[in-house]
Amino acid sequence: MIPVLTPAEMGGVDRAAAEPVDVLVERAGNAVAGASRRLLGGTYGKRVVVIAGPGNNGADGRVAARILARAGASVRIVEVKQLQPGQRLPDADLVIDAAFGTGLSRPYMPSDPGRAAVLAVDIPSGLSGETGVPVAGGQAVRADATVTFAAFKPGLLIGEGPDYAGHVELHDIGLGELASKTARAWLVEDDDVVHYLPARPRESHKWQSAVQVVGGSPGMPGAPLLVSEAALHAGAGYARVGVPGSPPGGGLPPGEYVGHDLPAQGWAKDAAAGAERAKALVVGPGLGSSARAPEGSAGSPVADLLLATGMPAVVDADGITGFGGLAAVHSVTSRRDAPVVLTPHAGEFAQLTGSAPGEDRFAAVRDTAARSGAVVLLKGSTTLVANPDGRVLVSASGSSRLATAGTGDVLSGIIGAFMARGVPAFEAAALGAHVHGRAAWLGPEEGLVASELPVLVSLWLSTMREAEMREG
Repeated sequence: MIPVLTPAEMGGVDRAAAEPVDVLVERAGNAVAGASRRLLGGTYGKRVVVIAGPGNNGADGRVAARILARAGASVRIVEVKQLQPGQRLPDADLVIDAAFGTGLSRPYMPSDPGRAAVLAVDIPSGLSGETGVPVAGGQAVRADATVTFAAFKPGLLIGEGPDYAGHVELHDIGLGELASKTARAWLVEDDDVVHYLPARPRESHKWQSAVQVVGGSPGMPGAPLLVSEAALHAGAGYARVGVPGSPPGGGLPPGEYVGHDLPAQGWAKDAAAGAERAKALVVGPGLGSSARAPEGSAGSPVADLLLATGMPAVVDADGITGFGGLAAVHSVTSRRDAPVVLTPHAGEFAQLTGSAPGEDRFAAVRDTAARSGAVVLLKGSTTLVANPDGRVLVSASGSSRLATAGTGDVLSGIIGAFMARGVPAFEAAALGAHVHGRAAWLGPEEGLVASELPVLVSLWLSTMREAEMREG
């Protein structure tokens, strides 16, 4: 996993570095020069403009300018203080934005690069390193690529940051160990999935990784079926599906899952009675009104089910809104030994907490996890997963391919399967989000539907496992 540091945390790493600033600047400048060569496809005869600010970012840009000039580029350094807002820069093949880094707190108005490609140093100038939106009252540089150092910054991952930063290259420059020790947030990589997700034992049987699913409503079993299909394709050995209000036998179409009937109301006791052999529980998708507490009741059936069972649980969709708020969630998690994972999108997050996540999504998800006592997964193209202790894992594999009905149910099934296979809840949620996004990239660019995702999850996981076996 790659460390993710706030601007303040990165500042502490810089101050604690054992090596002199000029040594670090030289390394950073070399990294910028290397990225410039790749963007330009060579340096000889290419025109480069470096916008240099007064701090270390400007120093990084000046080192890169010196290196590129020696390699045959025509380089011009422009001091940022000499530029007017929106001023057109000299014609160039590449503009290196070394004006300001993550510490900028005042509005910035970038210059016009014309048709030149733009490479940002550390973060596009004017972009908040915490929120990924331009500093209030200003604008930000829109880069084709960004070279950042030691760790990712939140602003490169959330908000509009990915659009402003373009392709991001991370370079250690000798601060990686300090960054890792300082970090409270990490970006998930492909290799982390294989590292955390154990291969199923040769002598395994279906109940060793069984998942209990409770969701849906009469005549509307689609959501829990997507959950179970995803769980099975993510390695669960068994999926038992209960739909409140279903006829005897569960009323489900034929499939590899096993249905069981539940009463339309007061279903928690019946659902818990048959779940003791399962290793993980997923509850909520498609429950509709049956997720809410009956009038005069002290608690929701979702809460009753969680308190009656002892396995790790994922609560999604109607299960989240049926809780009624963070205090109700905390009342459950404080009395339950096994972890609970909540998987809200922005709307469900607002219903749960009383307010939208806001610009600082890291702060919002941390606060919600601490107040609820649950692992909280805040969905988005960049998904954040917070543990109650303040740690955050980041999945940046999402895309607009997943912006379609039912994909959230698939995600819940993946997480449930990973927990059933023995992955701790915090890591299972983040790895599930990462795999969910990666699998979508194997499907069609246009028109991917949720029912196609489970097979793609299986294919992606199998490809990663085969690669591990070849390398091992």
